[in-house]
Amino acid sequence: MHVVLYQPEIPPNVGNVARQCVGMDATLHIVGPHALDFSSSRVRRAGLDYWEHLRMHEHATPEDFEHWLAGRTPWLVTKFGDLRYDQPAYAADDVLLFGNELRGLPDAWHERWPGQRVSVPILGQVRSYNLSNTVAMVLAAASLRAGRFGKM
Repeated sequence: MHVVLYQPEIPPNVGNVARQCVGMDATLHIVGPHALDFSSSRVRRAGLDYWEHLRMHEHATPEDFEHWLAGRTPWLVTKFGDLRYDQPAYAADDVLLFGNELRGLPDAWHERWPGQRVSVPILGQVRSYNLSNTVAMVLAAASLRAGRFGKM
């Protein structure tokens, strides 16, 4: 699976997502531009000694990412999702696309892939979930639905 963070801003979120990707054998993609320094201890601290095992690709611009995406249809994870995150029939090489912590995903991407939007229900009195927690929930559910865990 591919986990994509669109222009992330909070280093610990990226570190936590990186650790999750290593643990779930997923590839992390970062869509820029962004101001993160991946050599920074603030990012690497959350990944600890797992950082060397991370498969990560940086895409300098959204257009670079779209070029890489060519022919694939991503799942957009957004509070505006039409499907609950655990309902789609995910495949092992699917692309899970998560928006910026403050601004989400571009409106044009919502318009481009309207049937591909999933959301995590919020039952309590919070306006949103933390990005890294959302990635953990969605990546685990998608991996399970795609049969990536095998028989346990």
